[in-house]
Amino acid sequence: MRRRDFLTLVGGGAVAWPVAARAQPPRGSIRVGVLMGYSENNETGRRYLRTFRDALSKLGWDNDRIVIDVRWGDTPDQIRATVAELVARRPDIIVASSAQVVSALHKAGATAPIVFANVPDPVGIGLVQSFAKPGGNTTGFANFEQSLASKWLELIREVLPRATRIGVAYSPPNPAWRGRLGVMEASAGPLGLKLAPAATNDSAEIERVFAEFAHDAIDGAVVLPSIFATVHRKSLLAAAAQHRVPTVYPFREFAVDGGLLSYGIDALDQYRGVAAYVDRILRGEKAGNLPVQLPTRFELVINLRAARELGLTVPPTFLSRADEVIE
Repeated sequence: MRRRDFLTLVGGGAVAWPVAARAQPPRGSIRVGVLMGYSENNETGRRYLRTFRDALSKLGWDNDRIVIDVRWGDTPDQIRATVAELVARRPDIIVASSAQVVSALHKAGATAPIVFANVPDPVGIGLVQSFAKPGGNTTGFANFEQSLASKWLELIREVLPRATRIGVAYSPPNPAWRGRLGVMEASAGPLGLKLAPAATNDSAEIERVFAEFAHDAIDGAVVLPSIFATVHRKSLLAAAAQHRVPTVYPFREFAVDGGLLSYGIDALDQYRGVAAYVDRILRGEKAGNLPVQLPTRFELVINLRAARELGLTVPPTFLSRADEVIE
């Protein structure tokens, strides 16, 4: 069963074009640069891009009016290279997926308006001045407040009431991991938990980390959101299953593909919102005046098949709160 309960985050209609720009722009004269923090063959990234394109087209921005220049990269070196390429092409507006990509754009001195999606704590990591008034040339859609990190621990405590030690798999290149871990450490004590953080930089480290979790009698684990986690989803799921480590994940795809449970946003909704912000900026609004949007509703997905394989009994009250239960 499944139910979606999201609020539309982007309000207000588009403003009129400035006087100098009210005439229909020449064919293909507007260039929208898109930087996806994924490899080109990553289906998750391609689905996000399709959602953005479709939403932008519905707002009247078809191929006759704009050129969408897409770049891909899921490693720090690739991201730096693609950022340099795109900035050199001087797009009119840039769409950026992930904190790593936006950070790289800022370091490269990008001056075009930037609209981001899937960025955690953009104020805390220095991408905008505030949520209400971002300032500068950057705005967009944050995917997780840092306080959400405590929710992952609360969920694992419900499913594993006797747990005492929880592993935390994080990706060092993601600038938000320290803040999330700090929130989790503050929450762990009152929940009677101790954390065992572990860095994952490549697929070989994923196997090593989960083997160590199992060897050290870690009761469960949390995978923090990052480009790395999304790209290496199958490796993370396989390692957790092989070593029988009950794990909480940040995105629905993990639970659908066999993970125990996930709690997070519907990321596709963010890319629809990005399209709406791009529309407003192209019609004359300034990126720095558009507030950074936070999701207000989240989706909880539980995979009962994975629970049975781990020998877990999920409380009925937990199941009743789930947005989706995979049998």
